Amino acid sequence: MKSKKPLTDKELEQFEASRDLGAELLKSVRQMVAGKGRVVMSPAISARKKSGLSQAEFAKLLGVSVRTLQDWEQGRRQPSGAAKTLIAIAERRPDVLKEAV
Repeated sequence: MKSKKPLTDKELEQFEASRDLGAELLKSVRQMVAGKGRVVMSPAISARKKSGLSQAEFAKLLGVSVRTLQDWEQGRRQPSGAAKTLIAIAERRPDVLKEAV
């Protein structure tokens, strides 16, 4: 398997110059219209939805701010090891969280 090393500045410039963003966007829109798109949910979103809790309730239960939870859900940040474990438990066993609330 080929390793994914970061592109150099020159390689990145060449890649960006070779792209046709208009064509890429049009292709994406056509795929969405045809129903070929897929929604990817972060584990944090999936666990929260399965638990039936709001962002505020879920964040409080995990002991983090709503903003931190939103960062996790939107992929801007990754939860710590302990938070990942709690999210995994919440995703597999949402009933356990409901008991804790």
